[in-house]
Amino acid sequence: MTPDYFPRRRLGAHGPEVSALGLGCMGMSDFYGPADDVQSNAVLNHALDLGINFLDTADMYGIGANERLLAPLMAARRSEIVIATKFGHVRAPDGTVVRIDGSPAYVREACDASLARLGVERIDLYYQHRVDKHVPIEETVGAMADLVRAGKVAHLGLSEASAATIRRAHAVHPIAAVQTEYSMWSRDVEAEILPTCRELGIALVPYSPLGRGFLTGAIRSADQLAPDDRRRIHPRFQAGNLDHNLALADALRTLAAAWSYTPAQLALGWLLHQGPDIIPIPGTRSIARLEENALAASIRLDEGRLARLAALLAEHAIAGTRYPAAQMGSVNG
Repeated sequence: MTPDYFPRRRLGAHGPEVSALGLGCMGMSDFYGPADDVQSNAVLNHALDLGINFLDTADMYGIGANERLLAPLMAARRSEIVIATKFGHVRAPDGTVVRIDGSPAYVREACDASLARLGVERIDLYYQHRVDKHVPIEETVGAMADLVRAGKVAHLGLSEASAATIRRAHAVHPIAAVQTEYSMWSRDVEAEILPTCRELGIALVPYSPLGRGFLTGAIRSADQLAPDDRRRIHPRFQAGNLDHNLALADALRTLAAAWSYTPAQLALGWLLHQGPDIIPIPGTRSIARLEENALAASIRLDEGRLARLAALLAEHAIAGTRYPAAQMGSVNG
């Protein structure tokens, strides 16, 4: 697959064309155990070489470290990249999330800080990372719209926003994309959020499209994860739930092998087939996994195979919530 060949999809009704699969950069700096900046830079450059031009970061990833990691790439290959970043989580130096801040003053402060760390004059897609329930969404998006008028941001997005919040935000300024968790093991978005996005002409950007790595079939026990890997505290990865959820991973692996795909490719291919407005952003720190994931963009699933996958998902209910209880209150805000 080459840069000219890699399939493209549009971010919303009037946004830029981006690669049908993006690259989530979070794990290169935070949450999933030790990372290597040299290897991460190799993955980032190889993604661009393949034609994957949609890179996703946030100011909270590594408390700014992830944006700084991307800065040399932005300087060297800016014209090839559609960069998305986020604001909203305020973290203490030890990594603890202190608050979610959607105040207009913080919107402006956070944007300027991200521009400086990335070393760019404009952010292509700027998301509110989580909805601040103490600030009306109209005020937050109004401040974000000011950034567009100032030329600091090209397009606006929301992350983990409810259908009602999306409507209110879109009435203030067009929203190009909504980012939320969506995969074979997280499908609640299909009830209200995805239909609302489609009605309004908003792209859906699924994060964790491989179930935080679970759908690859490689994770059989939380003991495989690094001691500081955030997944250890996620309910779906804890002993009783994980044992239950392995049935889905095993069924997916069997079906993928029968169709000559890897489980990751089939999981991403299924997601891409849910609509042309869906742009998943799987993350990886491995060139081999990057190349494996990229091939999912060329998968073609006919109605029979999609029906087979639908039956598989109906058969295997998932045990455990997406996040620990303390974090669930900040999703779908």
